[in-house]
Amino acid sequence: MDTLRADHVHCYGYGSIQTPALDGLAQDGIRFTQAFTPSPITNTSHTTILTGLLPSSHGVTDFAVPLASTHPTWAELLHAQAYHTAAFIAAVILDSKSLAPGLDRGFDFYDNFPGHSQTKSRWGRVERRGMDVVQRAEAWLSAHPQGPHFVWVHLYDPHDPYEPPAPYSQIYKDRLYDGEIAYADSALANFITYLRKHGWYENSLIVVVGDHGEGLGEHHEDTHGIFLYDSTTHVPLILKLPGGNAGKVKVVEAQVRTTDILPTALDLARVTAPAKLDGESLRPYFSGTDTDASERIAFGETDYPLRFGWAPLRSVRTQGLKLVDAPRPELYDLQSDAAELNNRYEPWNAQVKKLRAILAELRAKAPPPAPSQGVVEQGTIDELKALGYLGKADVGSATNVPEPSLLPDPKDKIEEQNLLHLAMIASEDDRAADARRSLEKVLQLDRKSPTALRQLGELELRAGDYVSSAQHLKVALEVRPDDATASFYEGQALEKTHDLPGARDALEASLKLMPGQLEARLLLGEVYLGLKNPKAAEDQFEASLLLQSNRIEAQIGVAKAQIAEANFDEAVKQLEPLSKSQSRNAEVFELLAQAYTGLGKKVEAEQADARAKLLRGKS
Repeated sequence: MDTLRADHVHCYGYGSIQTPALDGLAQDGIRFTQAFTPSPITNTSHTTILTGLLPSSHGVTDFAVPLASTHPTWAELLHAQAYHTAAFIAAVILDSKSLAPGLDRGFDFYDNFPGHSQTKSRWGRVERRGMDVVQRAEAWLSAHPQGPHFVWVHLYDPHDPYEPPAPYSQIYKDRLYDGEIAYADSALANFITYLRKHGWYENSLIVVVGDHGEGLGEHHEDTHGIFLYDSTTHVPLILKLPGGNAGKVKVVEAQVRTTDILPTALDLARVTAPAKLDGESLRPYFSGTDTDASERIAFGETDYPLRFGWAPLRSVRTQGLKLVDAPRPELYDLQSDAAELNNRYEPWNAQVKKLRAILAELRAKAPPPAPSQGVVEQGTIDELKALGYLGKADVGSATNVPEPSLLPDPKDKIEEQNLLHLAMIASEDDRAADARRSLEKVLQLDRKSPTALRQLGELELRAGDYVSSAQHLKVALEVRPDDATASFYEGQALEKTHDLPGARDALEASLKLMPGQLEARLLLGEVYLGLKNPKAAEDQFEASLLLQSNRIEAQIGVAKAQIAEANFDEAVKQLEPLSKSQSRNAEVFELLAQAYTGLGKKVEAEQADARAKLLRGKS
């Protein structure tokens, strides 16, 4: 379950919610009270669950970063043992075609989202309700009933925005986050009922875990991704073992990690584990008699602050202490300060030195960080924003600074992040005025926030205030000149104000940073036509066709450039096939009439012109 805090589940002691499905699994299985994820971001934390590796080991620390083939996944390992494998995701953040490449490896079926959704609603476009997800999983299982199965079911409902369906929206009207959890629990109940009905429940290993938690305002963090406090890293973990729980403990109090889940599943399935894992099987805890089953060191890692130009964070949690490595480091005694409010950090403290040594050892073992390989297309950026996230291609990256610890401490920037998040969600909901207010508040805190300036420029561009848009984007680019998306938006705004030289320069700058932007190339081609430079325009349209060979705008653009160059014969060769495949496109026939006229083919020109007028509805 996505975004699920342990302390908001009934069987974890939270009396203000009903979660009967989770409670029932805990009754039938083993509940781990102190389980921790290393990452507070969805795609990174799920990659950890599916590989048994820390983020610094598997490398998926950014959106759209491919999972290296050297890291076998849970599905691959079981598929090699003749398991039928399927994944049912509830958010585009885990779509293997865009934001989570590589996570589909080993799955016979991976339920990605449609490539081009026709709906503007978030449902079906960027998110699926929990009941929809489990019904898809049930349908697949019914169609593939034979043999052993590995099925991953992802329930995204607790993630913000909190919009539970009825009756949970009424029952929990003052606590909508809890309402989402209760609804997700009902979807889980539906799935468990299905398994029981088909006789699969008793002998199945069922693992339910939160990928990360939710800030809910603690430490001033509204959602998640920035900090490594327990509010976003302490997750519920419940294992229902095959064949029942006879002779097994009900509750494990020792500290464990989500890196331990894959090794446990492989151990129980008697499948050889990969040589490199950052977790260990949880089997020693099952009997309650193994004296070696002590707590395990839990690490935390988040690079998400880098998306805003702030310092990344690392943490280590062991023996009742937590060290957070930040520009202003933090040390918490969790026995006396479970809420992590009293920072006891002193650089000469013996406990600090010991914890720093543990982090240093981890860093020494980790592969050197590589530049992010995530390639996020413009459409995918929009989907990220709809889910409240920013991606590398959306805001640029600060990972090229010599020492990330020299960047601002996220503790000093969290109010800005909350406002930026609110602005993204408001913009997705078409509440432009609310988004603008949030962004203006960010600029009151930091008048040179490139993210706020860029988002304001985008808002004004959508609203048709092209002059204001261009002004905001110009300032954003002065702060962060390597923001390809801001340059593209600036090019659009300047073209609308008829500043064609400015638009040309902005679009060229954008394409120099990100050459694969089809829409930017198409617009630059039109700009060059407006600047009476048809050769440069033709180059851009031809480059567009290399990116997408059947793009009509690019094909028509080539013809327009050829006509402007008086290359009428080539224009006719380009347009005549289009007149058949695009027989209702008036522009094709208007251009064809111009090309025929240039060749002196008066009859053909008149026929093409008549067809264009007919399509335009002119007499």
